[in-house]
Amino acid sequence: MRALGLLLGLLALGGSKPTVYAAASLTEILPRLQPAARYQFAGSDQLAYQIQQGARADLFLAASPKYPARLYAQGLVERPVVFATNTMVLIVPRANPARIRSVYGLKRKGIKLVIGAKGLPIGDYTRKLLANLDLTSVLANVVSEEDDVKLVVAKVALGEADAGFVYRTDVKPVRTNVYRIALPAKGQPTVAYEGAVVRAGSHKTEARALLRRLLSPAGRTRLRDAGFGLP
Repeated sequence: MRALGLLLGLLALGGSKPTVYAAASLTEILPRLQPAARYQFAGSDQLAYQIQQGARADLFLAASPKYPARLYAQGLVERPVVFATNTMVLIVPRANPARIRSVYGLKRKGIKLVIGAKGLPIGDYTRKLLANLDLTSVLANVVSEEDDVKLVVAKVALGEADAGFVYRTDVKPVRTNVYRIALPAKGQPTVAYEGAVVRAGSHKTEARALLRRLLSPAGRTRLRDAGFGLP
């Protein structure tokens, strides 16, 4: 009986884990902040669509306010809150065979540029940044549009592209393989991360607790240490 009670307790504990649908750029930080959760990392647009289709998520953490706002308007999530910010950078392979020194070097013919797909936060932020810098013409050099930011990072780190636009926080895990190039402040879009508890989730209490942890002093310290900005 004692063994049965222990087993039931363990099953109950395992069942209390919230399922978190989170932007790919949060892959490194979230499991360190809260190991006792199940994570699904992907592009924010893909995750929002899955939630619309009834996916069993408890918490949605997106790299843009666009998708939480849409789900909130549809009554699928509780009111979203901003918990972090980010900035964009340009990355090139460490060897930098195309000899790119600034974002303006992307105007050269023959550069192989990889970016996020349109509709994905990193893809939309990239297009806004290029428009702000009057560099929309460099989109002619795009050879690949990826479904999440980690795929952009991977292609550049593996030398399959000459350059790619990613978030600053994506660079640390691959810093031995890529070189980061800062972008002009006048081009930077406002990159805000929002979180929202999914109304149909079965672990809303745990989801709200994780969201509060992201907003707590300890959570903000972790986010800052990982390179995120704070709202």
